Amino acid sequence: MTSLRNLILLLWVLMALPVGAADVDGIVVIAHPSVGRLDLATVQRLYTGRAIEVAGVPVSVVNLSAGNPMRDRFLSTVLNQDNDRYVAYWTVRRHVGKGVPPRELKGSAEVIDHVLATPGGIGYIGAADLRPGLNVVLRP
Repeated sequence: MTSLRNLILLLWVLMALPVGAADVDGIVVIAHPSVGRLDLATVQRLYTGRAIEVAGVPVSVVNLSAGNPMRDRFLSTVLNQDNDRYVAYWTVRRHVGKGVPPRELKGSAEVIDHVLATPGGIGYIGAADLRPGLNVVLRP
């Protein structure tokens, strides 16, 4: 009887959680305050080098380093690519003189520091790493 009561209580608690609370391991794209809200297509163009500014503001896009699970999730969710295809894409693009891939940083803390210190800075982090004062421009 006690275990049934505990199960019912647990179900009530889970139903009371906000819908977004389960998405703490999701991805958020953050930017310097000089950058406004972005849509998915714009983020895709930025991370593939097809755009270098947003609303007249030059941007500095950063990636997490290869092998980082959040990078793999970002590439899959936002760009519909895996890391090998993304690296190959940038290898060709660099070879034909169409730009260089985004700078790679080790972790979310470095991404946050870069974004806050760089006008036009854009990066992505895990939703669990969000902190007050960050400019969230997209939640894919």
